Amino acid sequence: MLGHVGPGELRLQHVARFPNRPVTVPESGGAPGLHWDLLGLWSAIGDGLAQAGRSADLVSIGVDSWAVDYGLLRQGSLVGLPYHYRDERTALGVATVHAAIPADELYRRTGLAHLPFNTIFQLAADQAVGTLDTADRALLVPDLIGRWLTGVDVTERTNASTTGLLSAVSGEWEPSLFAGTRIPRSLFAPLVDPGTSVGALLPAFATSAGLGSVPVTAVGSHDTASAVVGVPLEDEHAAYISSGTWSLVGVELSAPVVTDAARSANFTNEGGVDHRIRFLKNISGLWLLSESMRTWDARASASAAPGSSSTDATRASDLATLLAAAAEVTRPVAVFDASDERFTPPGDMPSRIRSWCVEHDVEPPASQAEVVRSILESLAAAYAVTLDEAERVSGRTITTVHVVGGGSQNELLCRLTAERTGRVVLAGPVEATAIGNVLVQARAAGLLPQSSSLEALRALVREAFPPVRYEPAAAARR
Repeated sequence: MLGHVGPGELRLQHVARFPNRPVTVPESGGAPGLHWDLLGLWSAIGDGLAQAGRSADLVSIGVDSWAVDYGLLRQGSLVGLPYHYRDERTALGVATVHAAIPADELYRRTGLAHLPFNTIFQLAADQAVGTLDTADRALLVPDLIGRWLTGVDVTERTNASTTGLLSAVSGEWEPSLFAGTRIPRSLFAPLVDPGTSVGALLPAFATSAGLGSVPVTAVGSHDTASAVVGVPLEDEHAAYISSGTWSLVGVELSAPVVTDAARSANFTNEGGVDHRIRFLKNISGLWLLSESMRTWDARASASAAPGSSSTDATRASDLATLLAAAAEVTRPVAVFDASDERFTPPGDMPSRIRSWCVEHDVEPPASQAEVVRSILESLAAAYAVTLDEAERVSGRTITTVHVVGGGSQNELLCRLTAERTGRVVLAGPVEATAIGNVLVQARAAGLLPQSSSLEALRALVREAFPPVRYEPAAAARR
């Protein structure tokens, strides 16, 4: 994404897109291991930056990605393919960490909600099988890309806050957690804040991409941290839903909340840009829909094969058609627990939804349209519960909900969210993550006043990307 930013100007330009497909590799005993294709991503990033350089004179580059995952290095070289957080190896790590540090104590120190793929558990699993013995550095994914760009090792603070090794109070590495888990503190590079200059492009990379000595700037490298910068929040009574593969539902605070009530509700305290706190809850998001579509497409391809006797050859590739059909569903559909861990790994989501319904004595959805409607109703219901919990635990009154990311384009989901939460929904911008990324870079580069507050940056967002409004009464769009 190429950002054009200045006083009164905020534009984005799509430069290049590429797939991000995990790979399954047989491992010890033939068991499958799920990994990220970081080398494929790196190649595509080089092509994309070269294209960006042909489109404009670049003044800065910023990298954001998903959280918790990391690459292990030894003397600067990558040791194996980084694991995907949906890999199922982390159960051993959870048991090991909790044996050393009880779950309630871990929450008080880190403010991080329990998710079995948090970095601390992944590292403990790696340590248990000796993988850490081969490494002298662990870099979170965006920091790994940054190292390949600049040769400089840093750990950006907002993403570090998702590791389970950072103090919720100080925002610094917590020595007692490294000691308690026996994870080497030396694995991690120094912490830097968003807006820090990491370094210039390595000459060999710059030459191959046709670029000059462009600086790389640390941004909110956890994509949700950048996305929250791009949410046009106007006051403390607004919440946000960063809606994509995951739904991140929460409010922005000035200090963490690490009470027993917050832990029981499974709210997390993650670092934000300018030392704000993203007090939020992770809910399984449009992953449920994308995996369902993948399943239906696979079935359609199989049924279309020569000799197949199946008559179910409906393809799910046309999302707009599926959503239109889901909007026409009139009978009540199942509302299931979207956060059930059975929905976390890749696989046949429609069958898993059916299984959940059977186990809970609920009539399962009977068609593709009903499955889609059931997914969206379940997500909207989960949002409503989560927003009510956020009010209770944080003490904030929430009257408005900003939906950003890909889900903001889903009119049915936005309408259902307004209906079920009873709150005004403001949808957009779609590319909130890219917007937040480039705004932090622009401020650091002096293209915007370096004294600009987050509120000033968000005012630019509101002007450039007016949101679509959905009223809670009938969720009427205007």
